[in-house]
Amino acid sequence: MTVKLGVNIDHIATLRQARGGNAPDPFAAAEACLALGARYIVLHIRRDRRHVQESDLERLTKKYRPHIHLEMANTKEMVDMALKYKPGSVCFVPEYPNELTTSGGLKLDDKNIALLRSAAARLKKSDIEVSLFINPTANDVRRAKKAGAAIVELCTKDYSEAKTERQRLKLLEDISMSSILAKEIGLSVHSGHGLTTDNVGAVAAVNGMECLNIGFSIIARAVISGLPQAVLEMKQAINAR
Repeated sequence: MTVKLGVNIDHIATLRQARGGNAPDPFAAAEACLALGARYIVLHIRRDRRHVQESDLERLTKKYRPHIHLEMANTKEMVDMALKYKPGSVCFVPEYPNELTTSGGLKLDDKNIALLRSAAARLKKSDIEVSLFINPTANDVRRAKKAGAAIVELCTKDYSEAKTERQRLKLLEDISMSSILAKEIGLSVHSGHGLTTDNVGAVAAVNGMECLNIGFSIIARAVISGLPQAVLEMKQAINAR
C-alpha cells in the first residue's frame, strides 16, 4: 500500500506573517504540493493566529476541500469554523499558550473524551472526517476510538528526537503496535511530528500506516534547495532590463 503524504503549510504562512503582506502565498504553496503528488494539505489554525488565517482556510476549501486537513484545538470557535468551511478532515490537537509547536498527543481522560465525542459528532454530520492526534500507546488508541475518531495520528515527536538507536527502535515498536491495534479496531492510521528524510522511512514501513503529515522539514529544505532557482531568476530579471 502506498503511503500518502500530507504537507503542512503553516510555515509558509509564518513567513508571510513576518512582513504582514501576501507573500509567500499559502494557497500557491498548496497548489504546488498537490501538483507534486501530496494527498493532503495540512494547516493548523491556532487561537493566536500566529500563522494560518481563517481566510487561508476559506480559499483552500473552496477549491480543494477533499484535500484539506485542518488541525485545531477542540473549542467552540474552531468547531464552528470547521463547520462553516467544511474541510475534508479535521484533526483535534492539544494546544497550549506560548508553545513553539505541538508538544505531544491529546490527554484522553474521561472528561476530554466526552468533549471530543460531542465535537466529533457535529463534524461527522457535515461529512467531515475526524482524526485525533495521540501518543502511540494502546490505551490512547482505544480511547480515541471511544472519542469518536475515524483516524488516529500517532505522534512521532519522541521517535524523531531519540538520542540512541536503541531508543529509536523501542519508540518505533510503540508506533508499530499502536498502528496494528488501530487497524484491528477499525481506525485509519496517520503519523507525524518531526519527521525528516533521514527518519521517515521506518515509519512509512510500519504495518497499516496510511499517511504521513510533514511540514517543517519540507519547508526548511525548500528554503535551501529552492534558493538557487530563485537567485537565478532574479539575475535573469536584472539582466533583462
